[in-house]
Parts: sequence; C-alpha cells; structure tokens
Amino acid sequence: MALLSIDNIATAYDRIDVLHDLSLELEEGRITCILGANGAGKSTLIRSILGLTPPNRGDIRFAGQSLIGLPTHRVIAQGIACIPEGRRIFPKMTVAENLRVGAYQVADPAEIARRADEVYALFPRLKERRDQLAGTMSGGEQAMVSIGRGLMAKPRLLIIDEPSLGLSPLYVKENFRIIADINQLGISVLLVEQNVHQTLAISHYGFVLSQGRLVAHGDAKRLSENDEVQAAYFG
Repeated sequence: MALLSIDNIATAYDRIDVLHDLSLELEEGRITCILGANGAGKSTLIRSILGLTPPNRGDIRFAGQSLIGLPTHRVIAQGIACIPEGRRIFPKMTVAENLRVGAYQVADPAEIARRADEVYALFPRLKERRDQLAGTMSGGEQAMVSIGRGLMAKPRLLIIDEPSLGLSPLYVKENFRIIADINQLGISVLLVEQNVHQTLAISHYGFVLSQGRLVAHGDAKRLSENDEVQAAYFG
C-alpha cells in the first residue's frame, strides 16, 4: 500500500481548475520529487494534501486513511509535516522557541527536549545558536531552523517546498545533503523543487507536472534521461 495516494483530484481557485484529475502515489521510505515550472500546480498540490485548498473531487489517502474533509491541524496529526517555500520562520523568536513550535502537539517536556536534541545532532550550528533570534540568522541558517521545526513533529512524511529558493550554492548543496540524511533516518520525503539536477540526484522517484497535469513519471535516473524532461528543463 502506498504511503500517500492521490486519486483523480481536481483543485480550483475561483472555479478555475489548477489540478486536472491528478493521480500519483508515494512509496514509504523514499524521496519522491515533484518537478514542474512555475504555474505547473506544485504548490496547489501541497495545499490540497494539507487541506488548505481542498480538492473539488477525487481522494487523498495517507496510510490508507482519507484526508478529504480534515482540517489542516488534523492532517498534520496524521504524521505529515511541511517545510514551506521561503522558510517562514518566526523571526522574533529564538531558534529553540521556533523548534518548540514544531512540537506543539506534544505535552511532555522531556519528549520535546529529546526531539530538540535530535535536531541539534543533525544541525550542530543550531545548537550553538539556540538562544539567538531566528530573524538575525543567515538564509541558510534559517532554512535549517525551518527544517528542524518540521522534524520536531516526528513526521512519517516530510513535505519540503523549494528548499533551494534564495540560498547560496553552498547552502543549497548542504540542504540537499541534509534531506538525504533525513531520509536515511526512515522519514519519507516529498520534495517539490525546480533545481532539477540536484533534486533528481537524491530522489528515488519523480513526477513531472505541467499546467496541473501529470506529463511524466518514473525512476529518478530515467527521468533525468527522459526527452520531455530534458526539453523542459535542460533545453
């Protein structure tokens, strides 16, 4: 059984469909990528999964349970966390406070501390700066805060939206390494990106969207050799 199954969903804004009868499946334990140019429907797909913009028709199932009709906080409670595009940390809160927000559904202080220690092990720089206001950090460091905050929820599926956006090449390379490390911890990843080279390099499987429709999918290596993907992304 697929971890996440999307079956013929159509999602619209102002009665205009953005996603058109879209179907795809994510297997557990893998990095699955969603590729597509601006306007392809990638962000709308994320919003549909999270219940922020519910589909008009079709079904979305996570671990066999339908997410349709659930409010966003209950979708997250099922075991899904999202790292939003542009990071969106809380700039006037410290690193440690930002991380605690990610575990807002956890009441046990000892468990929260244990999860924070796991994040600090992955991002030693955050441990060094845990009392620093997140808004005073560099873009790459804020990206670490955003990813760490998502991990505090102990998700079964981590959705990461455009992690390379606005970052220097050095931090982009580091972020993709961290994403691969997160997957090695047993967390399934849905990676939504335009940085095709590095995305396909760490992904196991990928889907390509164009104007809200699925135009190609397959093993990441084969996708990188696909004529349609080559034409769209590599000229």
